[in-house]
Amino acid sequence: MHIPDGYLSPQTCAVGFVIAVPTLAVAATRVKKVVKARQAPTLALLSSMCFLIMMFNVPIPDGTTAHAVGGTLVAVLLGPWAAVIAVSVALAFQALLFGDGGILAYGVNVTNMAIVLPFVGYGIYRLIAGRSYLTSGRRVVAGAVGAYIGINAAAVLAGFELGIQPGLFHTASGVPLYSPYHLSQAIPAMALAHLTVAGAAEAILTGGVIAYLQRANLGLLKVNNFGIPGPDQAGTAPAAKRLRPITVALAAIVVMVVLTPIGLLAPGGAFGEDAPQQLDLAKLHLSAIPSGLNKYNGIWNHAIFRDYDFTGDKHPALGYILSAVVGILVIGLVVFGIAKLVQALAARRGGDAPTAGGGHGDRGGVATP
Repeated sequence: MHIPDGYLSPQTCAVGFVIAVPTLAVAATRVKKVVKARQAPTLALLSSMCFLIMMFNVPIPDGTTAHAVGGTLVAVLLGPWAAVIAVSVALAFQALLFGDGGILAYGVNVTNMAIVLPFVGYGIYRLIAGRSYLTSGRRVVAGAVGAYIGINAAAVLAGFELGIQPGLFHTASGVPLYSPYHLSQAIPAMALAHLTVAGAAEAILTGGVIAYLQRANLGLLKVNNFGIPGPDQAGTAPAAKRLRPITVALAAIVVMVVLTPIGLLAPGGAFGEDAPQQLDLAKLHLSAIPSGLNKYNGIWNHAIFRDYDFTGDKHPALGYILSAVVGILVIGLVVFGIAKLVQALAARRGGDAPTAGGGHGDRGGVATP
């Protein structure tokens, strides 16, 4: 779903920024209600994990690839506004440093993956979970189903955005100026990839993490669930002490970094992300690359580690691993800085005064007890 530059018209990209910019501004003010001082590292860690998750390209039966995002998981743990910031920062550095996703298309990508995905996923989660105990298996199911529906909603929206381009923006003779894929091509392609592999990966990730936290760190689940009852967890305390959640989180990140080159094994790229010269013009019934696509694609040519590679294709696996390390460090530090800045501004305005019922999140809502 990382739509590159050139596949969308400047008008469509402008609409994306009209949606994304005010939403990010609201997110920066709303996130302070949940992300207290002790949750800033948690938000930074989750944003870095979103970046890593999106580096895993999984093969799809039609020869393309797709990936999970992790937006619903962040929304469940810290709220949808925190997810907006976490995923948006990851998307920004993917585009700027690695050339993954467009600069002009950034607003649209944020709308799809950082706004629609977490809000839809979180809404479904809340609907299914209801007032069930924090330790209830119903919440695991709710998280998995919400994540599955959230990523598919974002995928269908991306397919729609690509698919309307030929009908809205074309030459007098009907030749597309930007995306050459019509709705009948774009939506089924995006739906196939995400209804099958990517949706399942998102669901397993989200449900699995919730199930783990129910046993190891119930406090983190309380951060965004004020007043929700949770039975006594004394029986699970010994296991949590033997293997601290922060240890598990860091170990998971190390494993994910080492395994990121698995994405290089995928036989093809994601749908709608091909470079113009890679398009099968004959199959698309075109005699030349669409002029707008050719003009705007690659407009940002300052990506330092384009395609997640430091080595100029000499050692792609090593380049992928190093890119993962750089990405998680940069994104983690930036998100941590944003969280601390929001806290400082809130404190200056008197916004950090504790509210009724908010003590649970402050006592137990950190991933690093």
